[in-house]
Amino acid sequence: MWDANLSDMVFRKTMLVFLLQCLVIIPKHAFSVLQHHYPLHHSLETDRAALLEFKETITSDPNSRLSNWNDSTRVCYFTGVRCNKEHHRVWQLNLGDSGIVGTLSPSISNLTHLRVLELVNNQLSGEIPWEFSSLRHLRHLLLEGNNLHGQIPDTFSLLVNLTVVDLRLNSLTGKIPPSFFSNCTLLKNVDLSLNFLEGNIPEIGSCRGLWNLNLYNNQLTGEIPFSITNATSMVNLDVEYNFLSGELPSKIVECLPDLVFLHFSFNAMISPENNSNLGTFFTVLCNYTSVIELELAGMGLGGKLPTSIGKCVYLEYLLLQENNITGSIPPTLSNLTHFSQLNLTSNLLSGTIPEEISQLPHLEQLFLSHNSLSGPIPAAVGQFQHLGLLHLSNNKFSGAIPKSLGNLVEINSMFLNNNLLSGSIPSSLGQCRDLYTLDLSYNNLTGNIPPEISGLREIRTFLNLSHNLLEGDFPIELSKLENVQEMDLSSNRFTGRVFRQISSCIALSLLNLSYNLLEGELPESLGDLENLEVFDVSGNQLSGTIPKSLSNIHTLTFLNLSVNQLSGTIPSGGIFDSVTNSSFLQNGNLCGSIPGIPNCLKNKIKRFLLTDFLIVSCIVIPLSVSFSLVCCMIGCRHFKVRISAGKAELETETETEPQLEWIHNLPRLTYKELFDATGGFDEHRKLGSGSSGHVYKGVLPDGMHIAVKVLQLQTGNPTKSFNRECQVLKRIRHRNLIRIITICSQPDFKALVLPYMANGSLESRLYSHSGTGLSTSGSSDLTLIQRIERVVDPLMLKAMSYQTPEVKKMWEVAIGELTKLGILCSQDSPSTRPAMLDAADDLDCLKRYLMGDTTATFTSTLGISSSTVGNH
Repeated sequence: MWDANLSDMVFRKTMLVFLLQCLVIIPKHAFSVLQHHYPLHHSLETDRAALLEFKETITSDPNSRLSNWNDSTRVCYFTGVRCNKEHHRVWQLNLGDSGIVGTLSPSISNLTHLRVLELVNNQLSGEIPWEFSSLRHLRHLLLEGNNLHGQIPDTFSLLVNLTVVDLRLNSLTGKIPPSFFSNCTLLKNVDLSLNFLEGNIPEIGSCRGLWNLNLYNNQLTGEIPFSITNATSMVNLDVEYNFLSGELPSKIVECLPDLVFLHFSFNAMISPENNSNLGTFFTVLCNYTSVIELELAGMGLGGKLPTSIGKCVYLEYLLLQENNITGSIPPTLSNLTHFSQLNLTSNLLSGTIPEEISQLPHLEQLFLSHNSLSGPIPAAVGQFQHLGLLHLSNNKFSGAIPKSLGNLVEINSMFLNNNLLSGSIPSSLGQCRDLYTLDLSYNNLTGNIPPEISGLREIRTFLNLSHNLLEGDFPIELSKLENVQEMDLSSNRFTGRVFRQISSCIALSLLNLSYNLLEGELPESLGDLENLEVFDVSGNQLSGTIPKSLSNIHTLTFLNLSVNQLSGTIPSGGIFDSVTNSSFLQNGNLCGSIPGIPNCLKNKIKRFLLTDFLIVSCIVIPLSVSFSLVCCMIGCRHFKVRISAGKAELETETETEPQLEWIHNLPRLTYKELFDATGGFDEHRKLGSGSSGHVYKGVLPDGMHIAVKVLQLQTGNPTKSFNRECQVLKRIRHRNLIRIITICSQPDFKALVLPYMANGSLESRLYSHSGTGLSTSGSSDLTLIQRIERVVDPLMLKAMSYQTPEVKKMWEVAIGELTKLGILCSQDSPSTRPAMLDAADDLDCLKRYLMGDTTATFTSTLGISSSTVGNH
């Protein structure tokens, strides 16, 4: 016994000497390093120091989670800190979702008993400290949702007790360290998704207990390593949104019997047999696994959907959109009774929707858009009691919309746009009370919008019925859709007015009513749509002015009022300060300050000047003609014999057209030549109108400018008036009067051709002009005698100065009566002007009076019936 105790004592002494020698051998600098990272005397106080040092790196603590981290509070009572009861050391630090801002301090590495580090969803920045590799007891490393960057430290391979690593949603770069998976063999849950990691996926075979691997949304390349098949407990494998290549890994899937979630979407994988056979992969998948979610979207996979897909009886989600899958939809899909979501959007599918699809009682979302499916929409689609989304747009479906769709009481989004659907909108859709979005645009739908649509009070996103053949009045029932954000009824045949109750749709951000048959004025209540961003009513028949209230909508960024009949001033302020003239093209008579739009002030001035010019012209020109005629009458007195002969010839005229032999000496012009010279008697070339006809400006082929007076044959006795005027113009000779060039006389057309006076008229010689046009005051710088001196031969004026007082009195009477005749002849309306024949009779009366006949009486032209000139 004693010998045994002696031996034990000797052994203890020997070991003590050995340990002392080891301490001497260790270099001093190595000892200092170990003392910094692995203190020899770790305690709760060293944990306190580490935590307070970490607090110093936090620049913002909006929720005051670190307010009790101080020297006066026990460490184990720090917020987010838990201690081990056995060793009285910090074993968990959890500050997840605290909103703290700062850096990830290396001081945390001094918490040597730490097993759980959870700092998710904060704003910690910087790199992951390599010093964390000293946390040998760490099992859970959760740094999700921060601003960390840089690479994953290679030293993480020393954390051999790690089971859960979550570094997703950061900005980590570089490659995944190969030693990370090879050394950390206890890993069960790894999430490195939503970073910028690159390179190949390292060998994972050592992690036999790995059941969850999330690497999605990175920049990984290469193929999935076959060694992953050692992780036979794998439940979730998500590598979508990378650049992985190779064939769909049928052999890997075959070795993972517990696989439930398989996400390969948006990589560069292909199907076997040169991307033409999907059958092999689906056969393996359905025979060896219990997959619930399968995502193979966005890879351009080719081939047909195999009938073997019906054996995946546990499948709930099948996402195959954005591929090149051909053929028809297999009826065996009806075996997937647990199906919740089927997405075959943007493929090359053809044929019809199989009736068997109605046997999917749990279907919630059906995406079949952007294919070449045809035929009618099966009425069986209405049997999906839990369907929330139906997307059949951009196909070739024809026929009517099934009334059975009204049975989809839980549906919230329905897209049937861009098909060949016809018939009317079924009123049964009004039963879909939870409908948020309804898009029936780009079809051939007809009829009215059923009033039941107004019962869809939950429509929030948009109502799109555009590009159909819908008609009827713009339905006022739509004003009940208070929650709709976008309403597009463009390119239909709606009529009526834009009702003022549209302002009840207070959530509207887009209102498009363009290219319909709407009329009337836009209501001022549009200004109550405070959230409106886009307003388009172009291509209608709207009239009136633009509502000023539109300028009060501060959110409005797009406005189109083109191709209407709007008039008036374009308002200012708001949207009107930023739009261009393209918003107002082809309207009635809009004006404003927008470049390219007529200025309102210039328009007013132009209309004012035009009105004044017409008024002055109607007064001045007839007076000028009257003075000219006065001079003619005075000249006639000196040629009594010649005028008497002319009178006798006029009185012998008959109602039949005379033989105007004198016209043989005039140039001959045909009706066609006059028609061409006046541009088809264009209204823009009309110089004036009277009770007997119209005068047009024309240009002959030789360049000669002419005035063509076309007789109006429907009034009076045109033949007699035409002949008389021809005879008078043939005889008259005066330097202030133009001569006739020729005539054109046909049974249904009669015209005089006169020279066109391009240098103005007698009015310009009698009245003064201002710098801006004719004087509007009616005054003149010339006296009556000075005006007559301009139009009468000087010799005749000299002769008049020697006349007796009786002759002068007669001359004054003639001027007065001739002025009254001129005023009547210058009336605005041709119907109120005297006929040429009556005017000629009055002139004949004046002529006889000047010749000494005191019994001459006027007709009713001057309004002095049965009165004699002598009585004046």
